[in-house]
Amino acid sequence: MARALASRPEIIFADEPTGNLDSRSGAEVLGFLRRSVDELGQTVVMVTHDPVAASYADRVVFLADGRLVDELTEPTAEAVLGRMRSFDVKGR
Repeated sequence: MARALASRPEIIFADEPTGNLDSRSGAEVLGFLRRSVDELGQTVVMVTHDPVAASYADRVVFLADGRLVDELTEPTAEAVLGRMRSFDVKGR
């Protein structure tokens, strides 16, 4: 991760950045990405199925079958999870 960010790219693409990490390491990675936005002005585009990871974002967009179906601004883990559950219920 440090190697990818060392050149300070304007946009960082993170595909499941906490996927195989323990909770402590995952929180460190998410904090690092959040600081890159807040302190360095970088943009992070993250793909995740983890509501906690999504809660670090300014904006969460929800995709279903390749289409944008909803979004949240200033998300919390609980709000993301609730929205995800509502899609699961609708899909049954």
